[in-house]
Amino acid sequence: MHIDIDFEVYKALTARRLNEVHSYNDVLREILGLDSLQEHETEPLLANVADALSRPYGLTGFYSRGIHLPDGTLLRARYKQQEYGGKIEGGRWLDNSGQEHSSASAAATAITGTNVNGLRFWEAKRPMDGGWRRLELLRQL
Repeated sequence: MHIDIDFEVYKALTARRLNEVHSYNDVLREILGLDSLQEHETEPLLANVADALSRPYGLTGFYSRGIHLPDGTLLRARYKQQEYGGKIEGGRWLDNSGQEHSSASAAATAITGTNVNGLRFWEAKRPMDGGWRRLELLRQL
């Protein structure tokens, strides 16, 4: 597939890429408010390969949408005056009941029953952090 764009649009899209792994498709999906393809699991094998290729060499943990959460990361969210939690263990996102989730949005949807942007819903406290940070802010670092 090929889409014609002018140079100014190309520069603007390039400026929004977080790193070389962050594709133009990722940028456009974010601008349009669409979830990443990984979260829909439309191509799980391809997503797993792309995910493995994007991981920093030698690091373990959970990777999604340009965010690395190392093993030992604690997770929390508030919804309807109730706090929910989870952790990253063995490279997997596990909620407090031990249920595994493929993404932050999938974990949020399991709580709310509706489509939710998990990067805005969840906070994380990585082993090296002094406090809690919303996932969408970790993506910008």
